[in-house]
Amino acid sequence: MKLFYTILAFSLTLFACQQEKEISSVSPNNWLKRIAKEPLSDSLQSGRTYLSVYSEIYDLSEHHTYQLTATISLRNTSLTDSIYVFNAVYYDTKGNAIRRYFEKPIFITPMETVEIVIDAMDKTGGTGANFLFDWKTKKNTPDPLFEGVMISTTSQQGLSFTTQGKRIE
Repeated sequence: MKLFYTILAFSLTLFACQQEKEISSVSPNNWLKRIAKEPLSDSLQSGRTYLSVYSEIYDLSEHHTYQLTATISLRNTSLTDSIYVFNAVYYDTKGNAIRRYFEKPIFITPMETVEIVIDAMDKTGGTGANFLFDWKTKKNTPDPLFEGVMISTTSQQGLSFTTQGKRIE
């Protein structure tokens, strides 16, 4: 009986290790809850923001990289108005679109923050990954703020830094 439990425990451990892990902690189901349900006004002003993201950085030489977890924050800086984000597209170092996080516009309520997490095991972005966000707000509403926080605490090494989005349109 003891042998049976040992084999069972070993099998379960092996099976658990082989399951595919998510590469982003934001499930598509979460985006579905944020879809803007009412028709958006034609009077909204448009913007586009670029955000640099580092899913890995060079370490020791150009031939060795260090993996990072990236938290991408989409922040509504308005006290009164929601903002609408139409696209959140993740690009790799070569400029290829890796993934688009939602297909329909989402809303972010006043002073709310929504996050995307790129796991450290996800190397698809590379050393020069980035995001483009297309968004709309009411006239005279402050621009949203898009930030990246990259971190790793592997072994006894701790590393973290931030990036801020830049409005390009």
